Amino acid sequence: MVKILIADDQELIRESLKIVLDMNSNMEVIGLAENGVEVLEILKKNVPDIILMDIRMPELDGVLCTKSVKEKYPNVKIIILTTFDDDEYIYNALKYGASGYLLKGCSVQELTAAIQKVMSGNSILNSNILNKVVKLFNQMAQVNISIEVDEDDVKELNNTERNIAHLVGNGLSNKEIAEKLFLSEGTVRNSLSATLSKLHLRDRTQLAIWSVQTGLALKLD
Repeated sequence: MVKILIADDQELIRESLKIVLDMNSNMEVIGLAENGVEVLEILKKNVPDIILMDIRMPELDGVLCTKSVKEKYPNVKIIILTTFDDDEYIYNALKYGASGYLLKGCSVQELTAAIQKVMSGNSILNSNILNKVVKLFNQMAQVNISIEVDEDDVKELNNTERNIAHLVGNGLSNKEIAEKLFLSEGTVRNSLSATLSKLHLRDRTQLAIWSVQTGLALKLD
């Protein structure tokens, strides 16, 4: 059973999402919050598997709440609920450990599929705005927000690990990477874990950002 917490400042959206998700036999909404402060209070009593996090909320927005949640509860997955004009918010939420984002207004099928995908250890980079986010990553990588990796650690990556980092940076899932590189999903998972360990990165989202920032996402060995 996947335990879900919904955080959104609009009551209609919170209640609608709860109704839709509770219809799934393997999903249970354990809490509703209208801002980040309420999210942190709920987590003190009941820790979910995943949080659907609105990005713009009063008192404590989804970006800073994501940062706090991942610092205190690193195993909790977070999917950001966003609109097209939330570019900078999306970038920072991913930087702080969100597993991806969904556009508000997505279908029920897209929502449930996204939750299942994230619970399987994958990230969500919606193909409709992937190019937009990659462009944003490149722009912001030139400013003051970055994922720092030691160059000596980068040299430890073998060709397979570099190729996986490249494809993660382009938003591909483990299954898609396996098909692209003609590897088994198990090999991809093991190589991804090795890549994260060598680069001292927390998760594939940080790897994706680093890959884009360094330009690795633009080329393949």
